[in-house]
Amino acid sequence: MQPAASIPGTTSIVVMGVSGSGKTSVAEELARRLGWEYIEGDDLHPAANVAKMHSGVPLDDEDRWPWLRRIAEVIGEHEAAGESFLVTCSALKRSYRDLLRAGHPSVWFAHVATSEAVLTERLQERTGHYMPASLLGSQLATLEPLADDEPGTAVPGEGSVADTADDLLAALGDAHRDPSGRTATRSRPDRR
Repeated sequence: MQPAASIPGTTSIVVMGVSGSGKTSVAEELARRLGWEYIEGDDLHPAANVAKMHSGVPLDDEDRWPWLRRIAEVIGEHEAAGESFLVTCSALKRSYRDLLRAGHPSVWFAHVATSEAVLTERLQERTGHYMPASLLGSQLATLEPLADDEPGTAVPGEGSVADTADDLLAALGDAHRDPSGRTATRSRPDRR
């Protein structure tokens, strides 16, 4: 995967993955360490999308496009202001990610990749979230992993939030140093 061809000093990290992968916790940790603004992408969903998911109905592309366009607008606003920031967004399909980075050279995807077993366990334990565990299957079926020509990396999300953040920061640093433009998917030994 390629590094972001960012505006000097500006990076927009899109922390991506299916529901329950740990996107929010990881983004909050990265924001704390980097001192950057963090925006919860779910807060940018239109009310109709939230109601649909809350009722257990998966979103389709027609539901997602307005939400993704809004996230892309926020990326553009931060780029124009010269501000690095983080946003969470499932960004499940290549076409969604293409929309997010179209005209936005600062975008770098941080995919928190988590096994189905861990995701299921996390979603069953989670309370107060509108995304029910019953929609996990549809998200996993939709997920298209990052391709080699997309800016970013994937790291395992089964370990601690601190470990995942460490891996992502190391990958981001590698991406900005590597003249070949590639960032390999990172893995680490199980630290349990």
